Amino acid sequence: MGRPSQPTAGSFPACLDEGLWALGNSFFTLYLVRGKTASALIDTGISAMADGVIGQLEKLGVSPDYLIVTHPHPDHINGLDALRERYPKARVVIGPGAREFLAHPKTAAALVAEDRFMSEFLKSQGCRPGRPSIDRPPTVEGATIVNDGETLDLGDLPIRFLRVGGHAIGNILVHVPGRSALMVSDSLGFRIPSVGFFPIFFTGYEDYVATINRLETLEPRILCLAHQGPLVGEDARKAFRDAREAARSICEEIRNDPRDEDAVIADLNRRFYREELSLYTPDNIVGCCRLIIRRSRA
Repeated sequence: MGRPSQPTAGSFPACLDEGLWALGNSFFTLYLVRGKTASALIDTGISAMADGVIGQLEKLGVSPDYLIVTHPHPDHINGLDALRERYPKARVVIGPGAREFLAHPKTAAALVAEDRFMSEFLKSQGCRPGRPSIDRPPTVEGATIVNDGETLDLGDLPIRFLRVGGHAIGNILVHVPGRSALMVSDSLGFRIPSVGFFPIFFTGYEDYVATINRLETLEPRILCLAHQGPLVGEDARKAFRDAREAARSICEEIRNDPRDEDAVIADLNRRFYREELSLYTPDNIVGCCRLIIRRSRA
């Protein structure tokens, strides 16, 4: 088995190891696991990139049997309907709570607004959308719900699901022991190359750190992040330390800051809302900062 490679800009799809590919682009990175009898696509990105991902899959000669949504945030699920249309036989896999999250009255408007904004961002970066942005949230009707520890055999290459907390409702990750690969999605945070990890413990700080600790014990050789592509070798090992320290540092800072919520939000926004993170709407990032503050002070 060869040494895994780390893709660079413009190199998608990229073969990371036998049966393991990075698809999409550096802003939204999806992962394909291909066994002898079946294949699984982990995450679906946004609507603007769906046709590009379909083109990448066709280049590889793959029609995915499973479409796995790690969590129901817009940058992970908004391309689902387009992919289901192209691959109608593919089974959709979600985590517990994802369906209920999508059914919340506030969710639909947020998914649609973010998809429109992110599509325009990709266009500004030279990635022309293949289709109009969505006007309604994707459906998970008929999806299979998986729990912690369940496995899926792709034919000599089993994958294991991990149900984790800290970042999002309905969060499931994918471990591929046979390739020492771990698809962590956003569970380590959002990596901004010039700043480091932006901690995103939206559902709980303690759970977030516990998740990082649990994932680290798996000692993955290939760490598949949802943004800016995968990390391999020592870079993967260092990511766990960096993500944990980023979360600890910002939580402690917030807890020791006597100012009101809006003042702290303004500072966090100035520090982090830049570069790749600017692909999200300003309202989204303000909301993220508000959640981080509330979870830190809980």
